[in-house]
Amino acid sequence: MKTIRNASFGGERPLFGSRDLRLENVTITEGESGIKCCRNIEADGCTFIGKYPWWHVDGSLITNCKFEVGSRSAVWYSNNMTMKDTVIDAPKLFREMNNLSLENVTINDADETFWNIHGLTLRNVTLHEGTYPFMGSDHIYVDGLECDSKYVFQYCHDVEIHNARITTKDSFWEVENVTVYDSELNGEYLGWHSKNLHLVRCHITGEQPLCYAENLVLEDCTFGEDCDRVFEDSDVQATIIGSVTNIKNPKSGHIVLDKLGSLTVDEFLKQPANCKIDERL
Repeated sequence: MKTIRNASFGGERPLFGSRDLRLENVTITEGESGIKCCRNIEADGCTFIGKYPWWHVDGSLITNCKFEVGSRSAVWYSNNMTMKDTVIDAPKLFREMNNLSLENVTINDADETFWNIHGLTLRNVTLHEGTYPFMGSDHIYVDGLECDSKYVFQYCHDVEIHNARITTKDSFWEVENVTVYDSELNGEYLGWHSKNLHLVRCHITGEQPLCYAENLVLEDCTFGEDCDRVFEDSDVQATIIGSVTNIKNPKSGHIVLDKLGSLTVDEFLKQPANCKIDERL
């Protein structure tokens, strides 16, 4: 493998078509498409400033790097990538990719990030700001996620999440086959129109969570006092620790909880309208 150290490249496609190349303390300056149509590329301690610096690369290892604000849409159409210990200040990273793994990565503008990723692993990743991260992605494994972006995990399927703290709204809409363990989910309208959403030992806050859901399962979850109109039109099996302020029009299933503040049932209750609710206290 060839190594380039302590250099800078700018302009249009300066490293186009490179193979088996390691970059150490290299800067990709103003310009476009610094690393494009490449294979087996490593970058350590590098800085990316120009637009679209890493497109159509098969086989990547990126460590201890920095993607500046100007490097928007930096990593697209690149398969089999591992990124570690890196800070990203640019939006719209990671599109149309297979087999992407991130560890100890901070993304400070997560706007439209992780779109249509097939096979995504995140460990100790932080997402700030932006909208719609993870749109349309699948086969996702997460262990350690801090996120305050809006509208996360929409239209995703086959997802497993551990130890996350997600503060947002309209999260997990239209998802399918998603399990979340030991996490904190804050924000309005969680999990609407989901299929096979399974929450285990999670704490949930925000208005109107978990409505219009099919095959919704909760195990030993807790709810904040602000959660009202919970489970509307949902098919739900739930064991809840503590109380729920208000449940509205659950369609079917069985809910067990310590205490229910109030139950709303009105003319809009959908069939089969046979959900059973049991209070322990």
